[in-house]
Amino acid sequence: MVDTADAIVIGAGVIGAATSFELAKDGRKVVSVDANGDAGMGSTAGSCAIIRVHYSTLDGTAFAYEGYFYWRDWADYLEVADEAGLARFVQCGALVMAVDANGYLLKHKRYCDELDIPYEDWDAEAILRCLPQFDLACHSPAKRMDDAGFGEPTGGSVKAGVYWPTAGYITDPQLASHNLRRAAEAKGARFRFNARVTDILQQDGRTAGVRLADGAEIHAPVVVNVGGPASYKLNEMAGVTGDMTIKTRALKQEVVHVPAPEGMDFEANGFVMSDSDISVYTRPEQGNHILIGSEDPECDPRDWVDPDDYDTNFTDQWTHQAYRFAQRLPTLGIPSRMKGVVDLYDVSDDWIPIYDKSALPGFYMACGSSGNQFKNAAIAGKMMAALIDYCEAGNDHDTSPLQFTLPYIGRTLDVGFFSRKREINPESSFSVLG
Repeated sequence: MVDTADAIVIGAGVIGAATSFELAKDGRKVVSVDANGDAGMGSTAGSCAIIRVHYSTLDGTAFAYEGYFYWRDWADYLEVADEAGLARFVQCGALVMAVDANGYLLKHKRYCDELDIPYEDWDAEAILRCLPQFDLACHSPAKRMDDAGFGEPTGGSVKAGVYWPTAGYITDPQLASHNLRRAAEAKGARFRFNARVTDILQQDGRTAGVRLADGAEIHAPVVVNVGGPASYKLNEMAGVTGDMTIKTRALKQEVVHVPAPEGMDFEANGFVMSDSDISVYTRPEQGNHILIGSEDPECDPRDWVDPDDYDTNFTDQWTHQAYRFAQRLPTLGIPSRMKGVVDLYDVSDDWIPIYDKSALPGFYMACGSSGNQFKNAAIAGKMMAALIDYCEAGNDHDTSPLQFTLPYIGRTLDVGFFSRKREINPESSFSVLG
């Protein structure tokens, strides 16, 4: 059986579904294919779904601030109802500890000043007023529990933080993807689930479609790789890795899920937090729980895996993250039963995503996005649609990159910033922080 379309989007996670939506809004006949049973059932479902605006690069900060407005105006953006309901954005704000490891956030604040992003400087007294159970003693550099100095203060204390009000989290990341699926379908896009791509078809030197594991083919002149942790395999399948100076790999991650301590209503009064002194980030979770993720410090091993064959069990990394946060919150109870999420990131060499064309005409990629791009799904989809229009009109994005205006904030972004052929960006955090 042969199906036809104007564009095929491989992957129906949050960015893939947003890309399908934006392409369909442009009037293209879109088919989205995904190996899972519904939109957002892959790595998106395991996302902490944090919405924040502080990034280590100016372009990354602008992109994230633009992304915030789509979550704020989610129903208006979708233009359609979803029988499953709409994903909820909890705008609780984000507190980031200003410490030596992040340059006391001077660069981040400078970018926010340039972009007119609101923030508040908090001193230690303000932090403890909101979080009286916290211990602000410094523990940097982050250590593992088998280090002889683990848990012992290393001198000094956290004296300040920065609070960004335009931040929070999405309560159900898979539902957000489902919302985007329904929005795309309302514009004419079709979704095929339980459909694994086994071949990228080519004809006359350009993309011609895909072949699925069941032998079915879908023919289209445009194919977009939004395959998440499997994106590198799809790029290899298409034969487009030769000119990529930035590549992607699948990285195993664990997120801790623990109850807030007695007397602390973290769900109602907490916020997203990033603490580079102890190298963890946190956010509230339903049921007055706390999610604890790693900021990928140098002391932690990085577990690069085959996305089709990896251990989905928790390891002692779960315990390290929980106890690191307990250095800041000594009353934290750490249950004996590990709860949380084990999933994968799709990571580029400098942890900045690739939103680009490829060496194969008609084959595009939105990859290397896991860990810090959930928040940018809507604007990433919109930018990918504009990039495809630009390239398919005969423009050479490699030599004359698309200049894309971010609709809400009115800033023009050089999309070459996200090029597959860029040099590694030294401004990156080289971590989930982006």
